[in-house]
Amino acid sequence: MTDLSEYAPAKINLSLHVGPPKPNGRHDLMSLVVFADEAAADTVTAQPAASFSLGVTGPYAAASGPAQTNLVLKAARALNEALDGNAPPLAFQLHKSLPCAAGIGGGSADAAAALRLIIRSHGGEQALETARAISPELGGDVLACLTGVSGLMSGEGEKYEPLLGIPPLSAVLVNPNVPCPTGPVFRAYDAATPDKIPHHPLPPAGRARDGKFIDWLSTNTQNSLESPAIALVPQIADVLVTLRALKGTRLARMSGSGATCFALFDDSQTAQNAAETLQAFHPEWWVCATRLGGV
Repeated sequence: MTDLSEYAPAKINLSLHVGPPKPNGRHDLMSLVVFADEAAADTVTAQPAASFSLGVTGPYAAASGPAQTNLVLKAARALNEALDGNAPPLAFQLHKSLPCAAGIGGGSADAAAALRLIIRSHGGEQALETARAISPELGGDVLACLTGVSGLMSGEGEKYEPLLGIPPLSAVLVNPNVPCPTGPVFRAYDAATPDKIPHHPLPPAGRARDGKFIDWLSTNTQNSLESPAIALVPQIADVLVTLRALKGTRLARMSGSGATCFALFDDSQTAQNAAETLQAFHPEWWVCATRLGGV
């Protein structure tokens, strides 16, 4: 068998409405989720082996932590157990191009890519259905990343409904290269004693034009975690101010629990120009022009 390969694209929360903490300590949420193209993605490859293993390379390899505790191996072992030990053992290689603890589901995307590689190696619908069933146990974003198309996330992340009404969006992603762990952000959010999840309408029916969809997104949605994340990582505010000042920016917002932010533009050339300008003035930031959604 030749080596298998899967992209693990960045997951972007165009919106994120979060409810109060539940007795189990988790939160209900509603979020419009899209995925970047190959410009903003990790890569996971695999080949047959005697047992599951993982090697990690790339600019963010060190930040991803020890390979043995990586979510790629956790996902592979969980799927193997759920398949009664019948998953084909694979030696994985992860090229880590996405920032870590960044609000773009990098670890979840990597885990989902590993699951897809096992599904391809195993064959059959059973492996796919089993992977879907175990994904929520691995992390709130894993099911969305396994599905891999634009959609609406709800519940605690265990519900994911693909949506056709989200058009392709030209975007620039920016991370100030400052980690923003999810736990502290949610604790800061909880300290503000939210009493209910903010209302989140469904996007317009049918496929909206890019500009009209961005207008709808700006008017009707938010990221509930943006303010608490900024309180913990003030650099996020600097990124948002900079993005909003760029020529052609239609909307700038934080993704997930931060610290990655995105800006939406009317076309890919404007986005590319903005990314080049940003990188020239902020070489210390991770900056990537990409296309979001459209599936």
